[in-house]
Amino acid sequence: MSALLDVQSLRVHFPIVEGPVFNRRKSIVRAVDGVDLYIAPGETLGLVGESGCGKSTVARSIVQLVKPTSGAIRFNGQDLASISRTQLRTLRPSIQMVFQDPYASLNPRMTVFDAIAEPMIAHGLIKLSEASERVASLMARVGLAARWMRKYPHEFSGGQRQRIAIARALALRPKLIIADEPVSALDVSVQAQILNLIAELCREEKLALLLISHDLSVVKHLSDRIAVMYLGKIVELGRAEDIYHRPQHPYTRALINAVPIPDPTRKRDRAAVLLQGDPPSPIDPPQGCPFHPRCPHMQERCKQVVPPLEPHGENRVVACIRAEELQ
Repeated sequence: MSALLDVQSLRVHFPIVEGPVFNRRKSIVRAVDGVDLYIAPGETLGLVGESGCGKSTVARSIVQLVKPTSGAIRFNGQDLASISRTQLRTLRPSIQMVFQDPYASLNPRMTVFDAIAEPMIAHGLIKLSEASERVASLMARVGLAARWMRKYPHEFSGGQRQRIAIARALALRPKLIIADEPVSALDVSVQAQILNLIAELCREEKLALLLISHDLSVVKHLSDRIAVMYLGKIVELGRAEDIYHRPQHPYTRALINAVPIPDPTRKRDRAAVLLQGDPPSPIDPPQGCPFHPRCPHMQERCKQVVPPLEPHGENRVVACIRAEELQ
């Protein structure tokens, strides 16, 4: 099956400049530093990693809110980074995004009706006379009453606002939805509802989904495959069950070890994986393996060799020179 979204060698670097006049480049933030991933039609890919690893920058570069420094982002065979603004506008309905903070992603001056109807009218999908019926249908799909369409965002709870954002994303009948930490700003009691809603809608509409989270337990149940990201790079990618139950990269093991276990007996029997220190700065990443300063299995060669993302078993790639030894 051909990829709906194909990202190759994606790099997003932000220059740090100094001086009010000459703006001399002082250094570079390597937010994303060579990411390769693909998503097939109807597939869900989970992208996980600590805060600051570059997950959101990958998402924003895919939808062209951030221009990539280099690399290719192909959607249905078209490179989004090189097409014209007119061509990009025609493709935008096919790629929609659900942002992390529903309090910030909705315009407080627009009613729910306006927020959902505006993109459909702007792209010529419906006429103004048809908008009320279409908005009511979308609100029903996400579990909201149609009588609320004339209300403003401040009149809703966080979970209800995120449902509005999901309805707005579905309005343009996309082929791919990018959900960037869609539940991290919500109460725990609401998180499962929103995740189940996203999964159900993607399954019914046969949509591809890029689900971004810092929590492996969040993406495990929804994802077909999981990509683990650290300091701007993919360090492990494979089927969700394999990644969660048989991780091969030390960083993936540490993420899984951080997932709470409600069973005290299982928690006591689980071997602790403790990482030392904080992630290195993307301004001055370490030489060799980017994870070696915190890796409990670090050897001297890890400081010198940048591990390539290589196949390890069926449908699994790992960026670790000791992956075979640590299985």
